Amino acid sequence: MKNLVLIGGGHSHAIVLRLFGKNPLPGINLILITPDQYTPYSGMLPGHIAGFYKYIECHIDLQNLCKFAKAKLLLHQVIGLDLQNNKVLCANGFVVDFDLLSIDIGSTPAKLSVSGAAEYAIGAKPVKQLLEHWYKLQENVIINPQKLLSISIVGGGAGGVELALSMQACLQKLKIENLELHLFQRSGELMPNHHLSVRQIMERVLVNKGVKLHLSETVCQVAPITEKLQIKCESGLVVECDRVFWVTQASAADWVKDAGIGTDEKGFILVDDNLQSVTHSHIFAAGDIATMINYHLPKAGVFAVRQGKPLYENLRRIVLGKSLKSYKPQKAYLSLISTGDGRALATRGNFTLPPHQLLWHWKDCIDRRFMAQFQ
Repeated sequence: MKNLVLIGGGHSHAIVLRLFGKNPLPGINLILITPDQYTPYSGMLPGHIAGFYKYIECHIDLQNLCKFAKAKLLLHQVIGLDLQNNKVLCANGFVVDFDLLSIDIGSTPAKLSVSGAAEYAIGAKPVKQLLEHWYKLQENVIINPQKLLSISIVGGGAGGVELALSMQACLQKLKIENLELHLFQRSGELMPNHHLSVRQIMERVLVNKGVKLHLSETVCQVAPITEKLQIKCESGLVVECDRVFWVTQASAADWVKDAGIGTDEKGFILVDDNLQSVTHSHIFAAGDIATMINYHLPKAGVFAVRQGKPLYENLRRIVLGKSLKSYKPQKAYLSLISTGDGRALATRGNFTLPPHQLLWHWKDCIDRRFMAQFQ
């Protein structure tokens, strides 16, 4: 029997577990190590924050999924690898032996280089921590809706824009009377990885909804002052607020960088077209934590979903001693970006459709169909 260990309950691993459940493979012990029983689906998270989805509608129950896959679920936080002895090291001293290893732990926003950000800002990931802060904020608003509330979001990519619009939509439904929403972006334009038409449309949406945009502003400090937080920018701009949410460029977990696996300069695991580590043939990686050496892919959930089936096939093939199959990511992909108000924008390559209710219904159908696989 070989131990096939999956670290992380990301989108790719959820699909791998479902496929192993449908097509069991004799001769392996399938083990999932992840800190939480429920894993969020990123496509529905903005809708959950905006109030369109309940928690259970946008989270996969990994315990049920592991039962279906006949896999062992270990709720532990991984802190390192012993690659000489093929062991996974967990925070509580727990150690798991592996013959084959797959890593799909996502990423976290990079904020350690900014003074005070690690202590006072709330990262968009891990999602569990983000939602705990968000639920508490909603409770406070319900108790005191007349109090001025000022929220700052650092990072003007798609994630930051969707978070700003979703939070605003929810808080307005709660009848908050005095809301200020600030969005900081280092470059002169929002969503720099998207087509110009998308950037222009989403900027107009934010401005029309009263979100205060701070473009070409680099946040250099987050510090507490009395009962509030103060954001300082390199330009000299100072903004006071009640909460700071951090949605900047993705970074890798420190233990990955320290494990001895081949990584890029940011600490993401380098993999070939088979999703196999370029330095360790018995280790695979997918989703945000992986960097494909032959493709320049954005850290987006669509690729984690698409990598699920190829990852499963190659894990199965390596156990059976068969040659591996290459995964070729699509060049253009559909992106549906919600505006928090029951509308969504659609973009694929250079083609863009402005926000509309029908596009939100389309996105809703796609997301619900994805989640239905795991019921």
